[in-house]
Amino acid sequence: MTQSITFSAFLLLSLVAAPAATPATGEVGATPKRAAAPAAESQVYKKVGEQELKLFIEKPTDWKVTDRRPAIVFFFGGGWVGGTPEQFRKQSEYFASRGMVGFRVQYRIVPNGVKQPPVVCVQDAKSALRWVRAHARELGVDPERIAAGGGSAGGHLAAFTGMVAGLDDPGDDLKVSPKPQALVLFNPVFNNGPGQWGHEMVGERYREFSPAHNITSNAPPTIVFLGSKDPLISVKTTQEFQADMKRAGVRCEAFFYEGQVHGFFNRDPWRTRTLIEADNFLASLGWLQGPPTLPEPPTETAAPARKVKAPAATKATSPTQ
Repeated sequence: MTQSITFSAFLLLSLVAAPAATPATGEVGATPKRAAAPAAESQVYKKVGEQELKLFIEKPTDWKVTDRRPAIVFFFGGGWVGGTPEQFRKQSEYFASRGMVGFRVQYRIVPNGVKQPPVVCVQDAKSALRWVRAHARELGVDPERIAAGGGSAGGHLAAFTGMVAGLDDPGDDLKVSPKPQALVLFNPVFNNGPGQWGHEMVGERYREFSPAHNITSNAPPTIVFLGSKDPLISVKTTQEFQADMKRAGVRCEAFFYEGQVHGFFNRDPWRTRTLIEADNFLASLGWLQGPPTLPEPPTETAAPARKVKAPAATKATSPTQ
């Protein structure tokens, strides 16, 4: 299978059972026309020309402006060429019910079929994290407890904000860090090197974009969810990422769901299963109190994931070499 065929399949697979995605408009830096249901609170985090980019916010029912709550910022998937912030509404609502402030990011996308690096996507991702941190006081957010999460290309953007330097928007205040303190990644395309997904778009610039090629000891603690039958991101690629994180001294948990494909986490029972594990991970950081409030799905419909320990990283397998 050529990478162009893989890329064509990527957008469809990344949105399996997700809320309907709006296609790109064909304009460079376009955004999906339908961003989110109107009931969500929203804030403009950035303006590009006449275009306003928004954050859609879920807060706990007992939220107060004087709070200092942990937060999680979600980026939708869609191959950098489509998608909608609506994808992670249920996850954001759940974490709000657990006491966090949830954010879902509207970001510019690359026109489908245009082979160019997702510069506007990564710029907007960093801008969004900077806006949340800069406005933490009025948002009731602890600026030292901000997680980034996302699925597929959105998982790439979340990882990018936490691991890759550069490609900042020229209009950003670089004194404000865009780096999250934790990463929650759903089948992320975090390796964009040769032979990996996304290389067709980033080409020889892959080291500027690929989180797997920018692992350092300063990377945030990370949890990764992947279907064992994902045709776009292999178990091996994820295990190599996990091994390199371990070698750098960074916590990285990986959960593999037998027989599941790309985008499996968008639908129940897998959405609930991955949310429970993400909840446990954030609780282990001291961000959440008590056990997850979601009921465990029946094992006959959603078997627990295989939690795999990181293999020893070697020079031969390390994507950072």
